Amino acid sequence: MNENVLLRGGQVCDPGTGTARTADLLVRDGRVAEIGTDLRAPEDVPVLDVTGLVVGPGFIDLHSHVDSIAGQRLQAMDGVCATLELEAGAARVETAYASAARDGRPLHYGYAASWAGARFAAHTGADPDDILGVLGAPEWQRSSTPSERATWLGRLETELAAGGLGVGILLGYAPRTDPAEFLDVARLAASAGVPTFTHVRELVEADPTTPVDGSSEIAMAAAETGAAMHHCHVNSTSRRHIDRVLSTLDESRSAGSPVTVEAYPYGAGSTAIGAFFLSPDRLPAWGMSPSDLVLVDTGERIADAARLNEVRANDPGAPCIVHYLDERAEADRALLRHALAFEDSIVASDAMFVSWPDGSRESTEWPLPAGGRTHPRTAGTFSKSLRLMVREQRAWTWLEAFRRCSYLPARVLDRVCATASGKGHLGIGADADIVVLDPENLTDRATFADPTRTAQGVRHLLVDGTFVVRDGELRADAFPGRPLRGQ
Repeated sequence: MNENVLLRGGQVCDPGTGTARTADLLVRDGRVAEIGTDLRAPEDVPVLDVTGLVVGPGFIDLHSHVDSIAGQRLQAMDGVCATLELEAGAARVETAYASAARDGRPLHYGYAASWAGARFAAHTGADPDDILGVLGAPEWQRSSTPSERATWLGRLETELAAGGLGVGILLGYAPRTDPAEFLDVARLAASAGVPTFTHVRELVEADPTTPVDGSSEIAMAAAETGAAMHHCHVNSTSRRHIDRVLSTLDESRSAGSPVTVEAYPYGAGSTAIGAFFLSPDRLPAWGMSPSDLVLVDTGERIADAARLNEVRANDPGAPCIVHYLDERAEADRALLRHALAFEDSIVASDAMFVSWPDGSRESTEWPLPAGGRTHPRTAGTFSKSLRLMVREQRAWTWLEAFRRCSYLPARVLDRVCATASGKGHLGIGADADIVVLDPENLTDRATFADPTRTAQGVRHLLVDGTFVVRDGELRADAFPGRPLRGQ
């Protein structure tokens, strides 16, 4: 249910027009109805004083694996209005949309067609129950036969027709596959007019035997096919080679290729322990050892290669934390800042689902029950990015922060999702997906020891004109999230 309100006296940042000014903003019937100074509130509209606060379009997360009420609530407290599963995608897009609609969501949601899911089905004859759960499964990681390739390309077309927001490509988990297969997906995306979202294969610096350098492959595919290619979490796939990778992407963009890039501000990632690049023989290429891996569910730090092989064999889908940079070191912190500071780099969380000791991944309780485990990026990516880049480094203005977190991600979706045009900006008639921030107190609080601790400084969050966060408190009865679907 829409809640009409006049936000009085905030610093209103609209990245759509590139303006930031002290103004009033009227929300009516789920839309931005008016912006100006000394606006008169209609009789039926309450006034909310936001003097000294920053008002902007709610953040759009192109890369979130939470897909739950519990996870979305953590992201709401981080200023997010839309959580989209675009890198892994959904094995069955229609089923994913129907499930989210049935259970209700506090935030908007959407799914890409899953390359990994389509390949798994083509290679095994069965749908995967959970895309992230089969990341360590070898059955789908080899190159496909011509018949298998035709089968999974056909399935991707079907999933796009069902509303997929593009194609999610987990190439880094099947990095020995024939590069011609990746070009086939790019051609399909180009012909369908949808973007791709790729976890790239290994870089040549880490694996000289790779069929092709992962980041260069993105650039080449975009140039050859004209497909819009989105490079997922450039920070974690590039690690200490980030400057070379960013140079490669910059050259591609300068040549006119439709390449976009995202990053998050943590020196640790999270994935399934059975991932190709986490085998004991692969870790030294990244300057890592088994002790840099920590199992999410138990907190166990992997002692040695023998233990790593044991866990990978017994439970390849077990989520783990991957410490690839040391945030205590200034040189490594600088690498993370480079990824965020890159021209037009988009902030995206790679948020992970929350799990509890009983094996569940969902809770409708708020606050969340004790014992929930996840990566701290789930609860703190956007607040940490803004703390670092706006307040501490002064590399971004608040207006630029909203461009990176709201406007640019919405524009990635424009070609495939008609409703994206109303998001990521505060023009008259824009969707009332709005976040109000306390600029002096915005910060992340989640840690690896306490990963579900909410961010602070998000004073208000409206989703489709409904308060999900008000006066810094989450409203547990708010479920205004709507699907973002491809056409």
